[in-house]
Amino acid sequence: MALDLGPKKTVRTVAYNGQVPGPILRVKEGHSFTVDVSNDTPDHELVHWHGLHIPPEVDGAHEEGTPPVASNQTRRYTFIARPAGTRWYHSHNTMTGKMLHRGTYTGQFGLLLVEPASDPGRYDLEVPLMMHEWEPELVDDDIEYKLFSINGKMLGAGEPVRVRPGQRVLFRIVNASATTTHRIWLPLHSFQVLSLDGNDLPKPATVPVLELGPAERVDAIVEMDHPGVWMLASTREKDRAAGMGVVVEYADQQGPPRWSPPPPFEWDYTLFGETKTHPEPDGRFPMEFKENSGSGKWTINGKSYPHTEPLRVKEGRRYRLIFDNQSAMAHPVHLHRHTFEITRFVDKPTSGVFKDVVMVPGWKKVEVDLVASNPGPSLFHCHQQLHMDRGFMTLMQYSD
Repeated sequence: MALDLGPKKTVRTVAYNGQVPGPILRVKEGHSFTVDVSNDTPDHELVHWHGLHIPPEVDGAHEEGTPPVASNQTRRYTFIARPAGTRWYHSHNTMTGKMLHRGTYTGQFGLLLVEPASDPGRYDLEVPLMMHEWEPELVDDDIEYKLFSINGKMLGAGEPVRVRPGQRVLFRIVNASATTTHRIWLPLHSFQVLSLDGNDLPKPATVPVLELGPAERVDAIVEMDHPGVWMLASTREKDRAAGMGVVVEYADQQGPPRWSPPPPFEWDYTLFGETKTHPEPDGRFPMEFKENSGSGKWTINGKSYPHTEPLRVKEGRRYRLIFDNQSAMAHPVHLHRHTFEITRFVDKPTSGVFKDVVMVPGWKKVEVDLVASNPGPSLFHCHQQLHMDRGFMTLMQYSD
């Protein structure tokens, strides 16, 4: 399909229901959820229901045994929606290679909201924002993009977010990027972060800037207390100029959107955590991430998928994964069908921060705990598409 990002900025892509992002899907936690996926492309397709604890045969990963949707065929996904929170769905072709028109490079993504049985609704307006990039190019072994968008439109090209003074606005922000971390801010306003990856935080905190790696989500409340027309946008000038942002317009305010640089701020998961003692895990998995300089492959403990050693667990047991990043790049690591609790971020112990994607900074270590509570094969991988394509994957497998 042709996607109109802005004036004289049209790209070709694949999308769900002919729109980018795809339709917002809402379901109550614990309810049965059915979606029919029809594939009108010449290639097979997989849809991953990111952040849900569901069986492997419907999770949307070939490595777990999910059957693909063949060309010109329809496949029905049915599962119980859990846990509650801001989830999302996206294409899950794990081997795009140099085909930068497939997988997470495309417009195949959308918001999936699993609503809790009881929601106090402490906000006046809900605004979903899904960030993405377009026209990728492989340059010096990295991916660069020509155009950026939020909700399928470049900064200033789509409808603004319309607000009124005094409103409490809940922004549900998703980084639907294939490869890129984004920092965003709204001048003169602050974000009260309530949840990360859809999981409520033990210690919500107010910050000036949000930072999201690929596949991460942030739910944050903004108090609308500075009337005007503003840019909610990337802190990088180059990315703003290429479209990464959206206009926030107060009622009865006019004029071009304003921007000012953000204050110095370091994003840190431990801002939102506590320091309770963790139970002793039943097992530990040291995992060293490194690039093989000879082959360009990414390795976990010296091996690339499909030769990586699986993580073998028993149902009901608690395990500690020790991520040791032996590279200069930060890696957004994701485990399907489960949730991590961060126990140590770099040199800081923490507790109560639950995520399904964890950014591991360059040359640093991060430790997380998980409870093996959803039997079946579960894919672990870097959510940076280029790294996943180059072997940064393994499986967690349950044993008797």
